[in-house]
Order: sequence, then structure tokens, then C-alpha cells
Amino acid sequence: MKVVNPDRFKRLPNAILFDTDNTLYAYDPAHEAALSTVREKVTKTFSIESSDFDRAYSNAREQVKARLKGTASSHSRLLYMQRMLEIMGLGSQILRALDFEQTYWRTFLGNAVLFDGVKELLDELRLMSIPTAIVTDLTAQIQFRKIVYFGLENVFDYIVTSEEAGFDKPNAAPFTLALEKMRPDGDCIWMIGDNPVNDIRGAREKINAVTLQKLHSGVEKGQGETAPDAYFDTFSDLRKLILGLADT
Repeated sequence: MKVVNPDRFKRLPNAILFDTDNTLYAYDPAHEAALSTVREKVTKTFSIESSDFDRAYSNAREQVKARLKGTASSHSRLLYMQRMLEIMGLGSQILRALDFEQTYWRTFLGNAVLFDGVKELLDELRLMSIPTAIVTDLTAQIQFRKIVYFGLENVFDYIVTSEEAGFDKPNAAPFTLALEKMRPDGDCIWMIGDNPVNDIRGAREKINAVTLQKLHSGVEKGQGETAPDAYFDTFSDLRKLILGLADT
């Protein structure tokens, strides 16, 4: 754990906001396993090469993201699968698109592993009566499913998805909506996330949050204007920081 701005850690937070993807669990291994399973299914179904799948899926993802930039739908695996089939010259094929999307998320959840110490930290925060909320991009249904899969559905006080807020982070809408729901008793708000732009700079600029970045393999460490107030590798370190502040 490295505290960069100690002046921002002189008291306990009035509320804590958490990102989900690649913050509470490692995103890349789950995504790679899910995409590999879909790739195998598509190539067998249509007797095509893996490179053909990769090319079509990549183009589909880029097109959907360009068209729907900054919205929850820009992350929709269903839209990716639909557009992929269309790029392959097969039309929309609704049943196939639905099947591939479900295959993706079923495999994804089966390979998503909560980081050590997350539940212990959240239990500690509840005992300390510090309100918590998830502030996450993507559509509500799949993000709700992830939280239930991890067994955290009764742990967080609130959740805000970019589908509900209307915009992805770093837009102010998800952050301010979370605070409207929480109504914290004070202005010391912590934001915990992995993305140096969306989570760290976004929360600092939009709601003047104290920012903490979760570091692990594949995460770009925030620098300059995207640098957080503190970095941490494990949630047990973060728990120690909070317990230390409780004793002051």
C-alpha cells in the first residue's frame, strides 16, 4: 500500500464507491476464457477459421463502441455477437446471437474469481456503518448477475450502472447519482477502482473523491493527472488502512 497524498487520509470516509470489473476481481482471465469458448463454438458451427472469428468479432466490437460511445450499450456482448454475424454475411441470426452471448457470460462468470480480502473489507465497513455503493459501467442485468454470483448482493447499500445513469464513467452522472442515493453524512467520499481515467481522474474531478487504485497484472498505474491518492495491491492492505484510521 502506498499513500501518495497523506493529507487526504486523516479521517474515515463518509461513504465509499467501488468499481466492479477489474477492481473486485481480475477481468482479463474471465474474459479470455469466455471469448475462447465462444470462438470455439462459432468456428465449429460455421466451419470457419479462428482468424475469421477474431477479425469479425474485433470489427463488430469496434463498430458498436464507435456508434454507442460512452453508453452502457457500447459494452453489450449481445450487440457484438449480432454485428459479428452480420459482418460474416450471415444476417442478424437472433437465436445464434442470443446463444453466443449466453455462452460468453456463462463462461465468464465461471472463471471470475473475487480478489482475496474483498468480503472481509466489506464486512468491516458494514460493522463500521460506512455506506457503500457500486458505480460500474455496462448494463444493469449482467452487473447484477456478477454481484449475485460473488455473493455480494446483500453487502452493498446501492448500485449504479451506466445503463441507469445514462453515461459511462468518467462522466459525472454515475458518480452524482450514487451520492444522491446514498446521501452521505459528510463530504469525504472514497472511490476505489482500477481505471486511471474513468475511476480515478473521473471521481476526483466530478465529485472531489479521495481516490484509491487497485493494482494488479495488466492495470495501468495512474500518473500525473490520473494518479490516485493511494495505490494498493491487496484488499487486506486497504482494510488495514481503514482500521488504522478508525483508531486515530
